[in-house]
Amino acid sequence: MNFAVGLKPLLAEARSMESLEKQLICPICLEMFTKPVVILPCQHNLCRKCANDVFQASNPLWQSRGSSAVPSGGRFRCPSCRHEVVLDRHGVYGLQRNLLVENIIDIYKQESASGPSRRPLHAKAEQHLMCEEHEDERINIYCLRCEAPTCSLCKVFGAHKDCEVAPLPAVYQRQKSELSDGIAMLVAGNDRIQAIITQMEEICRTIEENGRRQKQHLGLRFDSLYSILEERKKELLQSIAREQEEKVQRVRGLIRQYGDHLEASSKLVETAIQAMEEPQMAVYLQHSKELLKKITDMSKVSMSSRPEPGYENMDHFSINVDYVAEMLRTIEFQTEPLGEDEGDGPMEGSEAAADEDRLDSLEAPEAAEDVGPRQKPASSPHGQH
Repeated sequence: MNFAVGLKPLLAEARSMESLEKQLICPICLEMFTKPVVILPCQHNLCRKCANDVFQASNPLWQSRGSSAVPSGGRFRCPSCRHEVVLDRHGVYGLQRNLLVENIIDIYKQESASGPSRRPLHAKAEQHLMCEEHEDERINIYCLRCEAPTCSLCKVFGAHKDCEVAPLPAVYQRQKSELSDGIAMLVAGNDRIQAIITQMEEICRTIEENGRRQKQHLGLRFDSLYSILEERKKELLQSIAREQEEKVQRVRGLIRQYGDHLEASSKLVETAIQAMEEPQMAVYLQHSKELLKKITDMSKVSMSSRPEPGYENMDHFSINVDYVAEMLRTIEFQTEPLGEDEGDGPMEGSEAAADEDRLDSLEAPEAAEDVGPRQKPASSPHGQH
């Protein structure tokens, strides 16, 4: 049903008190603070009873709200700013009372009681809620079936004469209590959600840290493979260089040997030609026998030492890396960690220790799980002839 509220003439008078009253409303019960008033570390104020209700809702494992025992320790969040309030062993009774607010409430109540024009705004509103059908009757009862406030005449003669009613203050207090409980429940639910969010944020940070560390481990493993390949490449190049030098030195020695023989033969030919031009027979005959002997000896010198066919070939140093490349392409992450007896023994353990040392040198803040030592392929011939 509709109601006429005669508040307009009174709002101007109550404006200054209304502004003060809004500052004295508890954010939990939505009523003026009930002493004792406690101040939280975040400087917000609560009725101590409301603070205890919020604490009980946030800590369901503690004693129930109706228990006379005082819960000790625990935490809850301020309903105004969500700041976490940590209680000591005295519980909410360990929170400091805000005597200033309590004194202001006392002064406000005294001022409000000094005259009808200074009464609290809520009291004025209740006194001037009049029934629309019976203009001189105040709204003072609550129809439980219609769930609407009404007046006594409506119950006796009007539309609610067959309905069950209850006193308006009793319904008012009950619904205010239900709303307060609902607010406390929402606050507790918000605390749990905030705790879950905090936990998931921590999980995100842990995932990022573990991912960063595993990337470093992976990089170190591949750097180790690069080092092994470079070392093996150096060894194979040295093998090629050694045989190349040996073959070149042998061929150059034969070149020098053939060159010396060619030079001696050419000089002998020149000497023989000069002897052929000697006109005197006696002089010619004196030297011809020795010259013929040198020519005979020179022709008998064996020049058969030559590199065998294909000596220059270096194809036997070719290698087949296809199977190694294929194996590298199949590198994958381990699905299960290796046991203590698995792996390649001391060498693999030393590599893992070296990885840890190098990770420590990178100033990693926390240790993460290693990807684990990988099985090395069995060594196989590095070349094929």
